[in-house]
Amino acid sequence: MEKKSIEEEIKKSYLEYAMSVIVSRALPDVRDGLKPVQRRLLFSMNEMGFTHDKPYRKSARIVGDTMGKYHPHGDSAIYEALARMAQDFTLRYPLIDGQGNFGSIDGDAPAAMRYTEARLGRISEDMLMDLDKETVNFRLNFDGSLYEPDFLPSMIPNLIINGASGIAVGMATNILPHNLSEVCDAISLLIKNPEAETKDIMKHIKGPDFPGGGIVFFSEESMASYETGRGKIVARGEVNLEEKKKIVITSIPYGVNKSVFLEKMANQVKDEILTGITDIRDESSREGMRIVIKIRDDETKGLVLNQLYAHTDLEQSMGIINLVLVNNVPKILGIKGILGYFIEHRLSIILKRSTFEQKKLKERDHLLSGIEKALGKLDRTIEIIRASRDPSEARKRLIEFLEISEIQANAILDMRLQRLTSLEIEKIKTEIADIRTNIARLEEIISSESKRREIALQEIAYVKKQYGDRRRTNIIFKGVEVRSVTDVIPLEECVLILTEKGFLKRIALEEYRAQRRGGKGIITSFRSEDFPKNIMHCTSHDTVLFFTNTGRVLKRNVYEIETKSRKSVGVSLSAILNLSEGEVIKHIMRDYEDETGYLIVTTRNGKIKKLKKDQLKNIRSNGLRLISLNDDDEVVAVESIDKDMQLVVVSSAGKASMFNSEEVRSTGRGSMGVKAMRLKAKDRIISAFSLPEGNSLLTVSSNGIGKRTNPEEFQSHRRGTGGVLCMKQSKKTGPIAVALPVKEGEDIIIMTRNEMTIRINVSKIKLQSRVTSGVKLISLNKDDEVIAIGRIGPEDE
Repeated sequence: MEKKSIEEEIKKSYLEYAMSVIVSRALPDVRDGLKPVQRRLLFSMNEMGFTHDKPYRKSARIVGDTMGKYHPHGDSAIYEALARMAQDFTLRYPLIDGQGNFGSIDGDAPAAMRYTEARLGRISEDMLMDLDKETVNFRLNFDGSLYEPDFLPSMIPNLIINGASGIAVGMATNILPHNLSEVCDAISLLIKNPEAETKDIMKHIKGPDFPGGGIVFFSEESMASYETGRGKIVARGEVNLEEKKKIVITSIPYGVNKSVFLEKMANQVKDEILTGITDIRDESSREGMRIVIKIRDDETKGLVLNQLYAHTDLEQSMGIINLVLVNNVPKILGIKGILGYFIEHRLSIILKRSTFEQKKLKERDHLLSGIEKALGKLDRTIEIIRASRDPSEARKRLIEFLEISEIQANAILDMRLQRLTSLEIEKIKTEIADIRTNIARLEEIISSESKRREIALQEIAYVKKQYGDRRRTNIIFKGVEVRSVTDVIPLEECVLILTEKGFLKRIALEEYRAQRRGGKGIITSFRSEDFPKNIMHCTSHDTVLFFTNTGRVLKRNVYEIETKSRKSVGVSLSAILNLSEGEVIKHIMRDYEDETGYLIVTTRNGKIKKLKKDQLKNIRSNGLRLISLNDDDEVVAVESIDKDMQLVVVSSAGKASMFNSEEVRSTGRGSMGVKAMRLKAKDRIISAFSLPEGNSLLTVSSNGIGKRTNPEEFQSHRRGTGGVLCMKQSKKTGPIAVALPVKEGEDIIIMTRNEMTIRINVSKIKLQSRVTSGVKLISLNKDDEVIAIGRIGPEDE
C-alpha cells in the first residue's frame, strides 16, 4: 500500500481529467476541424466501406463499430454526434448523408439508431482521401488491438466552414461556420501571398455563413475578432413585411430552437412584454420557415419589430472564441492563423503523399528493372532457370548472372510465361518509362515548396468547384457602410449645419427648402451669439467626417444625429463626439469611401499637408489623427480636392500665396506637413482653400470692408513664400477677417458678432485690384465686427 497526500492526488487526478476532456473530447484539431468522436465515426465508416455511392447502413451498426473499436464511451453520445453531422440545419456542409429522422430545427430528437440509416457524405471522402498513403500518424486504439489516425488528411477546410462548439475544463470554444467558396478564395490568397493581412483575407470572407441564412451585423469588435480570435457578432432572423399588418419571419438566428422561440414569444405577448400582436402562426413547411405575426391596426410594424429584436431571440449576440488544438495544445487563433495552419497541414500532406508515391514507384521500378535485364538476356535467363535444381539455386544464379537483387530475382521467377511475348515486353518498357517520368515529377514536388503550393492551389480550386455554393447569410456592416442601414433607416435628404459655438443641426431638406420659398431673409434659429460656419447637404444613409482643430478626424452616421426643426438650436457636438477639452470642430464633410483624391489640411502657423483620402478608412470611435501639430499650432482649414489644382493661403496680415497642390507632396497621417507660407511674428493663417476655375477671391475685413479680386492678379509661385498683398489694411478696414472663393450667381451671407446679417449677391461686389481696400459691404456699430461668411449657391434656394 502506498501513502499519498489527498491534496496532491486530487490535483494530479483533476489535471489528468481536465487534459483528457480538452485534448480527447471537447476541442477540435486545427488541421481537420474534428473532435475525436467525429473523427472516429468517419474513420470507422470509411473502414467499413460506407461511402456515398454505397447503400445506406443502419446507424446502430456504425455506432456499435465505432464504440467497440475506437471510442469506448456511451452509445447515445456517439449517436448524438453522428446525428449532428447529418443535420443540414446544424452543419453548413453536413459530413454524413443520413436517411430517416435525424431531428429538426424545432428541437425534435432523432429517431432511435435502430431506425435511421447513414453513409459518408461525398465531402467527407475528400477529408479521408490519401489516408492509406502514410500521410498521417496512427496510434493504437484504447485496447491496443487496432490503429486509428491522429487526424485526417482532410482536403476540406472543415474547421472554418462548419465551425465547432464545445465546453472543456476552464475553457470553451465557439467557432462560427463560413461559406466554402469564400474560404477557398481566402486560402488561395494566402497560398500565393503568405504575408497577406487579415484585412486582405476579409475581402474574400465576408463573415459567418449560417445553414439557415439570416442577417449578421458587423461592428468594429466583430471585425477585430477575426484578427484576435475573440469577439462577438449580432445575428438577426430575416423578416418580410407582407400586406399592411403582417410580419413574416423566414429565418431565425443560428442555433435557436424554433419551438422554444415561438413559445417564448407567445408568453411575452401574454405578459404584455410584446404589444400590438394579435396572432402568431407557424406556417413552416419543407419549402422553408414561415412564422406569421399579425399586428393590430393601430400598431406600426417598426415598433413591433423593434420589440421582437429587443425581447426575443430574433436578434442574438454570438460570441466568437476560436479555441483549437495546435499539436495538442489549446490556442486561440485569428482567421489568418486558422487558414495558415490548414495550408501548412495540406503542404505537409502533399509532401508525405508524394514521398509515399515515389517510394512505391521506385520499388516498382526496381522490380521492372530486374525484369528488363532478364528480358535483355532472355535465352540465357531461361537456360539458367531450366538448369537449376530448385528455385533457391535459380535465384542465386540469376543474382550472379544479371547482377540484380533478391527481390528482382524473385520477380523474375514469379513472372508468367505470357509476359515473354513481344507485346508484353513493350508494355514493360513503356511502364518503366512512365514510372521514371513520374518519379522525376514527384522528386520535383518533394524538393520544391513552390511546386507543392501550386498543387495545393489546384486542390483548393477543385474543392471550391465541387462543393462551393452561394452565401446564405447577409452581412451588414453596421455603422461602417452606407448600405448597412438601408433596411432599417428610411432614406431622407437633409441638411447639416455646424455652428461656431459647436452645435450641430440636422434639418430635413424639405423643411429647409420650404422656408426658402418664403423669400430671402428667413433665418434659421441659433443660440445667442452663435452662427453657422459650415452647411452640408447629405442623406440619412451617409457618414459625416468631423475635422477638429487638434488635427483629428471623427466619424458619425447621419442617422445617429437627431433630426431637428429649423427653429431648434441643435445638439452639442460634445454630446455625440469624443472631444477633448478645448477641441473644436473646424469643418464637416461627407465621407465618400469610394472617392479618390486628396485632403488638404492647413494650420494657423503656416503648415500645409496633403494626404490621400483612402487614409481615412477604419476611423474608430476615438477618431484618427491626420496631422502632427506643435503645441502652439492648430488646424484652420480642411479642403477636399479630386485632382491637383490651385491653392490659396491667406494670412491675417492681408497677404495671399497661390501655388499648385502639386507643390505639396502627399504624406502619411503621422507627418507635420510642409511650409505653406512664410509668416511674420504675430501673423497667422486665417483661410486656405482651393480655387476652382471661374472663381474670384473675396476678402472681407473685420470692419465690413470687402472686394473681389481676379485670381490672375496672383501669380502662382512655389509654396513657402511670403505671399503678395491681397487687401490693403488700415484703421478704417481693420484686420482681414475672412477670405474665400466665390462665383457669379451665388449669394453670400455676412455674419457679425452681434448677430447682424446681410445677404449680398456676388455680382454686386466689384472686382478690384489686389492692392486696394475695397468697399463697404455692411455697416457696423462700434462694438461689432465681421466674424463669418456663408456661401449660398443657386442650388440651395
